[in-house]
Parts: sequence; C-alpha cells; structure tokens
Amino acid sequence: MFNPGSDGFMLIAAALVFIMTPGLALFYGGMVNKKNAVTMMMQNFFSAGWTTVLWVTFGFSLAFSRDIAGVIGNLHYAFLTHISPSTLFPGNDQISMLTFMVYQLMFAIITPVLMTGAFADRMRFKAFIVFLTLWLIFVYFPLAHWVWGGGFLAKWGVEDFAGGLVVHTSAGFGALAAVLYLGKRKFPKEGNHSLPLILIGTALLWFGWFGFNAGSALRVDLDTNVAFVNTMEAAAFAAVTWMFWDYWRTGRWSAIGFMAGSIAGLATVTPAAGFVTPQAAMVIGIVAAIVCHLAVDYKNRKGWDDALDVWGVHGMGGFTGIILLGLFGSSAILGSNGLIYGGGTFFLKETAAAIFVAIYAFVISYILIWITDRITPVRVPEEAEKVGLDEYEWAEEAYAL
Repeated sequence: MFNPGSDGFMLIAAALVFIMTPGLALFYGGMVNKKNAVTMMMQNFFSAGWTTVLWVTFGFSLAFSRDIAGVIGNLHYAFLTHISPSTLFPGNDQISMLTFMVYQLMFAIITPVLMTGAFADRMRFKAFIVFLTLWLIFVYFPLAHWVWGGGFLAKWGVEDFAGGLVVHTSAGFGALAAVLYLGKRKFPKEGNHSLPLILIGTALLWFGWFGFNAGSALRVDLDTNVAFVNTMEAAAFAAVTWMFWDYWRTGRWSAIGFMAGSIAGLATVTPAAGFVTPQAAMVIGIVAAIVCHLAVDYKNRKGWDDALDVWGVHGMGGFTGIILLGLFGSSAILGSNGLIYGGGTFFLKETAAAIFVAIYAFVISYILIWITDRITPVRVPEEAEKVGLDEYEWAEEAYAL
C-alpha cells in the first residue's frame, strides 16, 4: 500500500544522492591542477544531464523492466511509458515507480564519473562523452539489472545493498582499465590545488551518502535506521584509522588522509549497510582503511597513473565490502547470513560475484575505451596537457590571472 512517508523520504534520499555529484566535482576539482579544474568539474556535471537523457529514454527500462534471460530488461518502460503517477514500485508497493526511477537515476549519474578522477588531465571531452555513453550501455545498465533488476546475479542469491558491485567495483576497475590504456601523464600533477574544495566536496559526499545507503532500503523502517548508523560508523572509523596510520608513518597529520579514509569507509560499507550489525560496521570501517591504503600504496609502487586513486579507494573498497558482506551479513538485520553466522555458501557467492564483476568491468571498459579511441582520439595532445584542458578545450578558466 502506498506510504506517503516512505515516498517522501525516498524523494529526499534522491536529492541527497544527487548532491553527491556536485560534491564529487568539488572533491576531484580541488585535487587536480587548477588549469584542469573546470574540465574535471564539467565531466561530473555533464553526466547529470546526459545520463538523465539516456536513463529516461531507455536506460531505466534496460535495468528494471521485464527480464530477458537474466541478462537485460526489455524496452517496456522506454521513454517512461507504462508508468503513471499512480504506478507503484512492485518491489514494496510503498513508493511510486517514478520515485524509484528518479532515485536510481541518481546512482546512474554518479557511477561513471567516479572514473574521471583516474584519467584526470588526459582525456578529450568529446571522447569522454562517447566513453560515458558506451559505458552506461554496456556496463552500468546490465550490472544494475543483474543485481537489482531481477537478473542472473539476483536469482543466484547475490546481495548488494547500495552499490558495492553496481557502483564502486564497476567504476573502480573500469577506471583501472582506462589508466592502463591511456598511460601516464606527460606533465604530472603539481599537487592538490585547493584543499578547501576537497574538504567541501568530502562534506557533500558524506552528507549525500546517507541518502545513498539509507535510501536503498526503499522505504522507512528499522532497516533504514541501521543503514544510516552503519554509514556514519564505517566512514568515521575508516577516516580516523587512515589519518592515524599516516601520522604513524610520516609523523605528520594529513587532512587528505582523513578525507580519503572517510570515502574508503563509505564505499566499503555501501554493499553491506543494511545487511550487517552496527558492530560489524565498525570493523568494516577499519578494514576499509587498511585495504584501500594498501591498494593505493601498491598502485604507487606499480607506477599506475590513477591520478585520484579511484581504483584503490572505490574499486577495492567496493570489492572488499562485498566480501565483508559475505562474512558479516546477518539475517537478524535483513538478507542472508554471512560466514560467521554459518552462511558459507553465501560467502562464496559474494566473493565469486565480486571477482566476476571486477573482471567484467575491467575487460569491457578496456574494450570500450579502445572503441572510443577508434571513433575519436581519446588522449589530449601534449600541448593541451601543458597549457591545461580548461584553456585548450573550453577557453575558460577556474581562476582569472
């Protein structure tokens, strides 16, 4: 039965998730050279427009309409046909289908632009538009269907509360593919150009993440509260762990370390937020900081030019979170029992799903960026890297001289 309270909450949650995209723009924009800040931020904002166009015309239908062989949806909801204001979401009948559609749209908007931090300073905007389009069609829309839309992973019993597979693993390993295809920048980043922008961006991401995770309950009930609490706990435990680790290693406090740790904790708890106890969320936060910090260190040793550590934080965070869900999941909260509660089969399914999605996202993303390069050159010329993409492609600048 339609519940105005749940529906209203979900609209607020959708707005919270939307604010994460401008938050990401500020977060990433503050971390790149100032001569590339406009380009970085506009990649994020452009997705809000273009992804919406693709989503309402056919993307939502491919992800959430009638299942075809467990692989993809049909076009029953293309152009939002067969959805009226009174159509209820069949998953719980408490919210409208339009509310569910717009909430899921916000996930589709932010997921591909998580990758932009990895190939910062190197990709032409025209190529970004092509790659964004192909990636949504061949990576995001199918994954959303497989996990949340009744596809084969859902039928197999795989769980992902708010996007460890669909959002973070897919974007993180897709970003790694782009990094390896594009190679290193000829003019490395000169440092974070605006720490205040990074702090403000992190605040907006953390704030919006409550809509991201608690909203994934798709209604207002006790599980919504659990997901909200777990989100805060994991972010806090991870941020403090990361910052203390940096101090132990260098003897200096690091604001960037605190921010990176909070994002790692948020990404890692995302798939488990509504499925684990608050005690487990504390452990997940600590593990998130350790695993993601080690991943970033490994990336640095390998010399991969993942400019803003997308693979190390989002990719490995989401991947680790799915495995930890398989370990700590509790049917006393919601969903299946994890390994520590006797759910060995569930643990194996979650682990297998994490490995499968990571490989799929990496391989398909590499192929898609190769195809994009055949359609239009992906990498900017050396001159553009030198003068900055803002001047070269936009004839606009973040800061007047």
